Amino acid sequence: MSDHLPVEVALAILPYEGKFLMQLRDNIPTILYPGLWGLFGGHMEAGETPEIAVEREVLEEIGYQFTNPQKFGCYNDARVIRHIFYAPLTVDIDKLVLTEGWDLGLITPAQIEAGFAYSEIAGAERPLGAVHQQIMLDFIEWWG
Repeated sequence: MSDHLPVEVALAILPYEGKFLMQLRDNIPTILYPGLWGLFGGHMEAGETPEIAVEREVLEEIGYQFTNPQKFGCYNDARVIRHIFYAPLTVDIDKLVLTEGWDLGLITPAQIEAGFAYSEIAGAERPLGAVHQQIMLDFIEWWG
């Protein structure tokens, strides 16, 4: 049995006009899900609530300020506790400044279902991270 506690992260689902803003993670082999599409967000800092963490992480990663994130659910495995929130993206994608990750994009439900989305910067179809794809499929089904 491992004596390492799972890390806690807070992630944001950001719907925009029937699509969802997602991050193409850096293609660095030492990070989780390198070169895969995932959700914006990240590690909670000591003493931080998941709500505060998701707001801080999204602001740090794309310069987008949102308030009152709604809890969607929690996805846990042996390594990670993922607190999932959603809030509408209320600005055009060209108003965002990507400071973490390889690319960002508005991903359609069909692309999420297929598990791949094109990245202009990568110049290729890139896969969605499996856990992120499952979260998004669950959200789309719940969202209606």
